[in-house]
Amino acid sequence: MKTVLPDRQQSLVQWVSQATGINTFGVKVRLRGNDLHILCEGTECPQRWRTLSDLLQALQQTNLDILTSSEQTSIYQVFVYGRRKGEQRPSWCHRVHLNQIDKHLDQVQQALLADSEKSKQSGGALIVSNESLARQGNPEAIARYLSETLSTLGVSVQVKIKLYKPKNSQSEENRLWIFCHSSYSPDASLLAEPIAQKLRYLKLSGYQDAVIVSQVSGETAPDWLLRVDLTPPEVMLKEWARWGDIQAIARLLTEVLSGLKVGVQVSLKESTLHIFCIPAFDPLGTAPIPDKVVCLEAILPQLEAIAPQGILAATIYGQKAGDKEPTWIDWLALPAAKYPAFALSPLDLANTGDEPAMVFLLERLLNPDLDWRLLTGGIRVLLLNKNRLLHIMCDAPVCPQRQQVASKITQFIRQLKISGIMGVRIYGRRAGNKEPFWHYGVDLEHRQRLVPEATPEFAATSIYINDLVTSETSEPILRPDLTTEEVQNFVTEVARDWIATASSTARKFLLKSQLFTESNESAEANHDVQGIKIALVWGTLGLLLTLQTDWVLGRIIALNTPTPKVASATLPSSSSEQKASLTSGKNQTEKTTFFSSTSKTKSPPNQSSVFNASEFTQSDDTPKNNLAAAPLKEKATATAILLAARSQMPSFNVRQLDEQLALYKQRLARTGSPPDVLIIGSSRALRGVDPAALSKALATQGYPNLDVFNFGINGATAQVVDFVIRHVLEPSELPKIIIWADGARAFNGGREDITFKSLAASVGYKQAFQKTATTANSNDLPENTVNSEEQKTNEEKQEISTYEAVNQSLNQALASVSSSYQNRDQIKSLLQKQLLLFGKNQTVASQKQLTDGTSDESISQQAVDFDGFLPLSIRFNPARYYQKHSRVPGNYDNDYKSFQVEGQQDTAFQEVLQFTQSQKISLVFVNMPLTADYLDPVRKQYEQQFQQYMLRLATNPNFIYRDLSQQWPKVNDFFSDPSHLNRFGAYEVSKKLANDPMIPWPVK
Repeated sequence: MKTVLPDRQQSLVQWVSQATGINTFGVKVRLRGNDLHILCEGTECPQRWRTLSDLLQALQQTNLDILTSSEQTSIYQVFVYGRRKGEQRPSWCHRVHLNQIDKHLDQVQQALLADSEKSKQSGGALIVSNESLARQGNPEAIARYLSETLSTLGVSVQVKIKLYKPKNSQSEENRLWIFCHSSYSPDASLLAEPIAQKLRYLKLSGYQDAVIVSQVSGETAPDWLLRVDLTPPEVMLKEWARWGDIQAIARLLTEVLSGLKVGVQVSLKESTLHIFCIPAFDPLGTAPIPDKVVCLEAILPQLEAIAPQGILAATIYGQKAGDKEPTWIDWLALPAAKYPAFALSPLDLANTGDEPAMVFLLERLLNPDLDWRLLTGGIRVLLLNKNRLLHIMCDAPVCPQRQQVASKITQFIRQLKISGIMGVRIYGRRAGNKEPFWHYGVDLEHRQRLVPEATPEFAATSIYINDLVTSETSEPILRPDLTTEEVQNFVTEVARDWIATASSTARKFLLKSQLFTESNESAEANHDVQGIKIALVWGTLGLLLTLQTDWVLGRIIALNTPTPKVASATLPSSSSEQKASLTSGKNQTEKTTFFSSTSKTKSPPNQSSVFNASEFTQSDDTPKNNLAAAPLKEKATATAILLAARSQMPSFNVRQLDEQLALYKQRLARTGSPPDVLIIGSSRALRGVDPAALSKALATQGYPNLDVFNFGINGATAQVVDFVIRHVLEPSELPKIIIWADGARAFNGGREDITFKSLAASVGYKQAFQKTATTANSNDLPENTVNSEEQKTNEEKQEISTYEAVNQSLNQALASVSSSYQNRDQIKSLLQKQLLLFGKNQTVASQKQLTDGTSDESISQQAVDFDGFLPLSIRFNPARYYQKHSRVPGNYDNDYKSFQVEGQQDTAFQEVLQFTQSQKISLVFVNMPLTADYLDPVRKQYEQQFQQYMLRLATNPNFIYRDLSQQWPKVNDFFSDPSHLNRFGAYEVSKKLANDPMIPWPVK
C-alpha cells in the first residue's frame, strides 16, 4: 500500500536524494519534535562516512527550516540511518548537531582517511573486495557475492564459466553458469529477481547471459533453470533511445551532463525533441544557468550518435527550474531529417509490419518502469510471423502472468491493423525455458482449420530467432521440394481422372444392359423387334427373381413357425401376447448374451459378482460401498420403439419424445386414467427422479398406491415442456400434480433451443396445433354442418373405382399361388424382431462403453423402464471422467451462453403456470442437485439469478419451488456426471420429495 507523503516531507526527500545521490525510493524522512530522522537504504547498505560527508556538505549550504512548513518548529538534530533493503534494523546510525556541523565534517574526513589507509594495508573490507572482484568476472568472487543474499535462504552457490557456440556463429562465447544447491526445492520466483538484480548490478563484460541451475541435494536432474540477461544497462538505454524513447534519451543525457552539474528534462511534441537544461542542485535558487556552449558540446554528439527514430529535430533550452521563460534556445536537425529510413516513427513502422519496431513497442508496453527493466532485464519479447499468424513470446525471470500481458498485447495488435495478419498467439514462460507455461490466442479474422494448430517452440535466446517456431505437425516431410499448391493441383487432377473413369465405366455397363441408349443416337436405329426381345428377357428375369424370393420367404416362415406342442410348452399364459413375446425374447437374449459361457449354478447373494445390477461388467473404479436404490425394472426401449412405429400420430423429430409419448399412451390405455404424479423435464428429470422409489416412499408417508410416470426428455427446455403439457397431452390425460425437475439452463432464453427448433419443424408439431384449434372450435359448429360433412364422407366411401376392384382380384389370385403372401404379417413381425435385436445389440454396446465413462450421446441410447425412468449405475469419478471429457468452464458452456431468464423460455413458463392454474393442477419445480466440480463461479452466478427468478414466481397459486441444487455437492457417488444424477442419487431425491411437507400429494 502506497503512502502519500506531506509536501514538506516530499521536498526533504528530494533534497536528501540530490545531496547523497541515493534514489528517492531509497530515502525516508520523519519529523519528530525538533529532530529529523533520515533513513538511507539500497540494495547494498550505503557507506556510512561517504553518505555523511555528502549530507554534511549539503547541510552547510541549506537552511532546513526553508524546506519545512512555517508551522514546524526549528530542527536542532538530525539522525542518519543506513541499512540494506529488506532488513528490519539499520546497519549504522549517526547523530548530527546542526550547530556543530564543522566538527562533524572534521570527524567524517578523518574517518574517510582512516578507511583509505586501512584499505591500502589490508586490501579493504570483505564486502568491497567481493564486489570489486566480482565486477572483474572472477567466478569465486561472484559466488561469494551471491551467497551473501542466498545463504540466508539455505542455498549454497557455485559459479562456473563455460564456452558455448551459438547457432549461425563461428566464434565461441562465454556463458556464466550459477549452480544453486539446497536441501529443498526453492520457488523460482523467490530467487529469480534477487539474483537477476545482483548479477546485473555488477555490469559484467564479456557475458551475454547467465544460466541459473537450481538442484536439490541428492537429485541427479536439476529442479529448474533460469536465464538472466546480462546486457549492460547502458546498451539497453541506447537501444531504446535509438527507437526514440524519451525516458531512455533523458537518462543518457543526464549521465553525460551530471559531471557538469546540469540536470535535464526531456519532452516530445510531434516530431521535435525539447531538452531543458537546468541546474542539477539549486535548493536556494542561487545556482547559475547552465552554459550554452558547454551544454551543446555535450548534447549534440550524443543525439547524432543515437539518431532517434521518427524525431526530426531537437530544441535545447537553458533556464532555471522555476523560470517560465528560457534564457537561451538553440535548434538542431537530427539524422531523421536527412535520412528517410529514420523519418518514420516506430508506430508507423509497426503498422507496415516491421518486426523490430513491433518488438520495441511491445517491450515498452510491457515494461512501463524503466528502472525495474534495467535492474532485472524486464519482460523480453520474441516475435515471429508465420502462416498469417503473429506468434509473440513473453519471457522474464518470473513468468509474466497471462492477465498482465495478454489483453495489452491483443489490444495493441488490433490497433495496428497489420495487413495479412489473421490472428495473434501469445505465450508466456520463465526466461531459459523453451516450452511456454501458458498460451493465449485471438483470431482477428475468421479462420477455418481442419486440424488443431501446433504449439510453437521458441528458442531460449533471441540468437536463434530463425528457429523460433517448429513445424505445425510432427509428421516428417517426405518431399520438401513440393509446395502446397502443387500438392493440391495433383490431388485435383487425380480426383478428376477418377470421376471420368468411373463415369465411363458406369455408362458402358448401362449401355450393355440394353435398357439405355446413347442420347444422340437416331431413332431409326431403335428397332421395335429388338426392344420386344429385351423386354421379354428382363421380364423373365424379374419373374424368376420374384418366384425365388417367394419360395425362400416361405421356407423361412416354415422353419420359424413352432409346432403346437412346443408352443403350448413354452408360451406363457398372458393376456397380452405382444408384451409376453417381447419380454420372453428379451430375457432369453440377455441370458444368451451374458451367461452363455458361465456355469448354470446360481451364485449366492453375498458373493461378489463380476456383473453389476445393470448387467454390465464392473469397472475398476466402481466404489465398493453399496448405496441404496430401487430395484431395477424391466427395460421398455424395444416396446417403446414398436409402439412409436405403430402409432397413428406423426413423429415430432425427437425420438425420445415419440417413445416416451408411446409409453405414456400405453399406460393410459392399460389403466384407463392418467397417473397420479407426472415427472417432466430434461435429462436431469429423466435420470434424477425414480418413480418406483417415489411411489414406495409416498406409501410410507400415508399415500399408498400412487401411480408415478417419468416423462423426461433429453434437452427439454421450458418451451418443450409447455408444448407437451398444453398441446400434446389432452387435459383429461394430465394428473393433478406435476413435478418439473430441471435447472437454470433449461430457462436460458439467450441460447439457441435446438430441441424445440427440431420439434417445431416436425409434422407432429403442426398436427398438434391443428388439433388444438379444431378442439377449441368444434363446439361452435352448427349441427347441420356436421351432418353434411358425415354424409359427404359416406358418399366418397361408396365410390369405388374400377382399378381398386382389379387390384383386389389380382391379390386374391396371387394369394392362391404364393407361399408367402398369406403369411406376410409373420414376415413383417420377423423383420421387426431382427431390427429390434440389432437395436438391442447397439444399446448393449453403448452401455458397455458407458462403464468406462463415455459421452452423453451413448447415455441417451440406454433403455428406460416402463415408468419412463432411465436408471444409470455409473458413479461420477472426476479422475476417470476428465481423462475422456474436457473440463468446460461456465463461461464456455453453450448451455449458459448469453444467459438470461427473460425471453422465450420465460414466456413458455408463464403459459404453463396459467394453464395449470386453470386446470387446478399443482405444479412443483425442483431445482436438481449439481456437483461442486460443475458449480464454478460463473455457473454459481447464473444459478443465483435463476433462484431469484424462481422465488419471485413462487407467490403464484398452485406453484411450489424447491431448491436441491446444493444438496450433495461433494457426494460424487450420487452422480453419473457433473450435472446428472445416477439411480442412487435419484433414489435419495425421490425420498426427499416424498418427505417434503410442502408438496400437496394426491390421496386416492
